[in-house]
Amino acid sequence: MEEIIRQYLMALHKEFGFFDDEELENSPKRIEKMWAEWKENREFQFTVFDNVENYNQMVILKVPQFYSMCSHHMLPFFGTAIIGYIPQKKICGISKLARLVIKHASRPQLQENMTQQILKDLQESLGTDDVIVVVKARHLCMEMRGVKQTGPEMITSAISGAFHSHKVREEFIRLVE
Repeated sequence: MEEIIRQYLMALHKEFGFFDDEELENSPKRIEKMWAEWKENREFQFTVFDNVENYNQMVILKVPQFYSMCSHHMLPFFGTAIIGYIPQKKICGISKLARLVIKHASRPQLQENMTQQILKDLQESLGTDDVIVVVKARHLCMEMRGVKQTGPEMITSAISGAFHSHKVREEFIRLVE
C-alpha cells in the first residue's frame, strides 16, 4: 500500500509540484497509518442487554462530533449525529451508539448512505424497527472546491417504525432541542 501511495504522490508532485523530499519519503507511511487507524474504528462489539424492565420510551444520544471523508472527492466532512430508538426486547450500552456513528464515518462515505447504514445496524442489533437517525455535517468538498460556500450544513435523516408518526417525531424534536 505504501508504495502505491508513494507513486500517487509522486504523480501529483510531477504534475503540480506539491511535495518536498521529506513528504514524498514519509507521507506514504503516515497515510497508510491513518487508514489503519480508521479500520480499527470499524471493529467493535455492539453490546446489547435484555430489556428486563420493559422500558418502552425513547432512548436518544447526541453524538457531538464525527469525522468522515467524502467518497466522491476524498475530502473531509464532519458533524454531529442524533440517534433515537424505542426499545423492544433489547437495549444497548449507550457508548455503542457513538461507536456505531464512528464506525460508519471511518471510511470514505456519502452522508446519505452513512445515515441509512446507522439506522439499519441499529434495527438489526436491537431488534426494533423504531429508530431515527439525524446527521448534520459540513463538507469540505463543497467549501474548498466547486461552489466554494463557507459553512453550509447538510442534514440527512433516516426514519423507521414509530418515528414515521408525526406525533412521535414531534416528541423527538422537542427532546433534542
